[in-house]
Amino acid sequence: MDTIASLFSFITTPVSWVIVQFHSVYGKIFGPDTGWAWGLSIVSLVILIRICLIPLFVKQIKATRAMQTLQPEMKKIQERYKNDKQRQSEEMMKLYKESGTNPLSSCLPILAQSPFFFALYHVLNGIATGTTIGVINESLLASARKAHIFGAPLAAKFTDGSAKVEALGASLTDVRVVTAVMIVLMSASQFYTQRQLMTKNVDTTVKTPFMQQQKMLMYVFPVMFAVFGINFPVGVLVYWLTTNVWTMGQQMYVIRNNPTPGSKAQAAYLERLTHHVTHHGKARRRSEKTIIKAIVAKGRDRNEFERKFINALTKAGLVAQADGNVVKGEAQADAVTEDGVTTAGAAKRQQPKRQTKAQRQSGAPKAAGDSPSDVPEKSDAAEKTTSLEKSDEPQGAKPAAAQAPKAGSNGRSRAQSGQRKGGQQRPKSPSKK
Repeated sequence: MDTIASLFSFITTPVSWVIVQFHSVYGKIFGPDTGWAWGLSIVSLVILIRICLIPLFVKQIKATRAMQTLQPEMKKIQERYKNDKQRQSEEMMKLYKESGTNPLSSCLPILAQSPFFFALYHVLNGIATGTTIGVINESLLASARKAHIFGAPLAAKFTDGSAKVEALGASLTDVRVVTAVMIVLMSASQFYTQRQLMTKNVDTTVKTPFMQQQKMLMYVFPVMFAVFGINFPVGVLVYWLTTNVWTMGQQMYVIRNNPTPGSKAQAAYLERLTHHVTHHGKARRRSEKTIIKAIVAKGRDRNEFERKFINALTKAGLVAQADGNVVKGEAQADAVTEDGVTTAGAAKRQQPKRQTKAQRQSGAPKAAGDSPSDVPEKSDAAEKTTSLEKSDEPQGAKPAAAQAPKAGSNGRSRAQSGQRKGGQQRPKSPSKK
């Protein structure tokens, strides 16, 4: 244990110094020997560490989404080189290099805070054994051994015996109850965080092995926390419970405001964004403009939710621009006068009216919108000629087709042999030469 403590001495000293500084502040409010002063010092240490790890958390989000995007290509490589593991690994590394993706980036926050976890563990273990470590001197050590959180000392564990617990000034029942409750809360928060990621922030249009791995981790991590938690001191349980709650809240914020494309969270976000943009007539936040810019840049590669968003903007008379801004459509923009008064929209193109049979035979104009008053009237000479032609015909005369005899019941009609009734030959079609 001393060897391990010496390996982490470069980090135990800064961690103990930060705890002491927070303790000096909270000690003036709650008292230097209270569990609130030491417990809040550990919570403040966690918050400080997680704030410093926010850039790594952003890299983790980008790496996770990049890995989700590459899953179809990775699956093809696995199927193509399933009998050649070495070639499969080479092609995987080539794919990572071409896409600029690092699989280890998704583990950066966990790896980065691991040294702080081990350092805090050794600091609390030194308090339990009565050993000074880092900047914690004899007086601070005695104050920390007196601190209790709901009746459980900071350095007590679930597996400790009654003699050791009594030496810290507490009862075994209080220690077991407090540590059990904290372990359950720690495992539950870890499970909810992973489940929230799987049910809301995963692209449901692509089924990949990555999703199966995430489902497995959703159940494995809580079990691991429960198994190892019984060997952690109360102070370390406070550390892990705080960091799990921070991770859960941080992930909820990311899922709500920057969801994964194709996920249920994106559908809910675009629905809220549609209501917000149509209500105000523009995108007001920088994050909203970034999302809209990415959707416009996809073009035909948009998913179902993104297409619904664009269609909703179009129905509202809005157009999404390539720079992420939203402006009014051309039809409505032209209808706004210089005084700011919105006039009627531009007139739609009028479809040509269908002419009657009499109009087509008489040679009426076919232009759209031509009324009967636009047709030129016949001259008087033309009207007289037409009336004379009609008067020359006998009133009882009938057309030649009507005077032709009917075909007999046993004979075939001449119309079927290519001739008209009355002996007239059917003219050939001018289109056939």
